[in-house]
Amino acid sequence: MLRRVFIVFFIGLLAAHGRAEEPTTNAPAKNWVLPLFTAEGFRSMTLRGTEVRPVSDTRIDIVDMNITVFTGGAAAKVESVLLSPAASFFPKEQIARGRSSVRLLRDDLEMNGEQWTYDHTAKKVSIAQGGRVSFAAQMPDLLK
Repeated sequence: MLRRVFIVFFIGLLAAHGRAEEPTTNAPAKNWVLPLFTAEGFRSMTLRGTEVRPVSDTRIDIVDMNITVFTGGAAAKVESVLLSPAASFFPKEQIARGRSSVRLLRDDLEMNGEQWTYDHTAKKVSIAQGGRVSFAAQMPDLLK
């Protein structure tokens, strides 16, 4: 009887141990970073999130998203930064989008809005609602 209890206990322990090692596809990653590079090996973009959860093979959801876009050269100069409290990223298309707010920061402008899309290949931000742009660059002859 004791031997049977030990065998059942041992099998249960192995089963529990095996389950603990199985990866869970919906488990979030904390303080996640994804660097992307050009074909020449220069930094193109760094995507960060305080919490990232895979939704499918083609989509990940990000909490406190931070996208830093670089010029793509050896100098690794920052071109722009996008910030959003919640977004989805589609790695194959290199597209990020969100319904909540977004803030785009560049040396020459700041843009805010909601319901946005960022296409990294085209380096284009589209804002569908509440878009506001503040220019920091000089614009002589704008109102002529």
